Amino acid sequence: MRLKGAEIAIKTCLGVRKGEKVLVVADPPKLEIALALFEEALKVGAQANIMLMKTLTRHGEEPPEMVARAMRMADVVIAPTTYSITHTQARLQATLAGVRIATMPGITEDMMRRGAMLADYLEVEKKTKKVAGILNKGSRVRITSKAGTDLTFDISGRKAKADTGIIRKRGDFGNLPAGEAFIAPVEGSGQGKAVIDGLISSCGRRRTVITFVNGIAVKIEGNDKLFKIVSKVGKNARNLAEFGIGTNKMARFSGSVLEEEKIVGTCHIALGDNSTFGGNVRAGVHIDCVMLKPTVEIDGRVILQDGRLLV
Repeated sequence: MRLKGAEIAIKTCLGVRKGEKVLVVADPPKLEIALALFEEALKVGAQANIMLMKTLTRHGEEPPEMVARAMRMADVVIAPTTYSITHTQARLQATLAGVRIATMPGITEDMMRRGAMLADYLEVEKKTKKVAGILNKGSRVRITSKAGTDLTFDISGRKAKADTGIIRKRGDFGNLPAGEAFIAPVEGSGQGKAVIDGLISSCGRRRTVITFVNGIAVKIEGNDKLFKIVSKVGKNARNLAEFGIGTNKMARFSGSVLEEEKIVGTCHIALGDNSTFGGNVRAGVHIDCVMLKPTVEIDGRVILQDGRLLV
């Protein structure tokens, strides 16, 4: 099966070269997409292999040790999986070993044919780096919305990640489809209320109110599934782990957080693990929560106003 997004991933985003060792890590529901990526890697002369693992149970769960070892042995890893392995020690250790990694949690065949995956990634790169640069210079973030959000936190000293979709250098990693600038808030700094009116990873699209005190979600209202996940994992799952801003104008409301968190005009927070991108909390879970039409201020400068990106 030929998918345009597979060609873009291999040639444009990852820049796979002849002779490189490419490992496609997948689970059974994503096997057809894995095969399309495998075939595109073969076309450019790569030494391509597929590793099929059991479907994990949640975003941020560690893959089997055999998979983790194989990831460290590759030049390039691309992971179309049901649940995300982005924020895992397996991904981090492979990155530190110099492997280029693209994770594709929740990817669908439809997303490989249209929408964010077919974006002009050089344009996405430019916009995303600009937003990341603002985050890197910032200290205090405030998110408000007409839905009722009023949340503040500190990002002083933290380094933003520009998820540009261009993953061509040794040790680069990111999502595909790409298009977000994100950062780990300083632990203990989050105060206020986030009203989630977009998608939540594995928990659907329903109005959810999360109240933070000292960086911890002390109350979750309107979403029993989210409450059960964080309660099962423990206190670290309640950590305010991430803040991100979408930068891909081709991203759509597709029913997948992977794509919807990239929509220009949205922002998102996450609960749980941030140890793989500059934070100090390990949780074994990472749950993204998308907010629609927010206003975002960084040190008093409005960079997103009612869902309009001003950068």
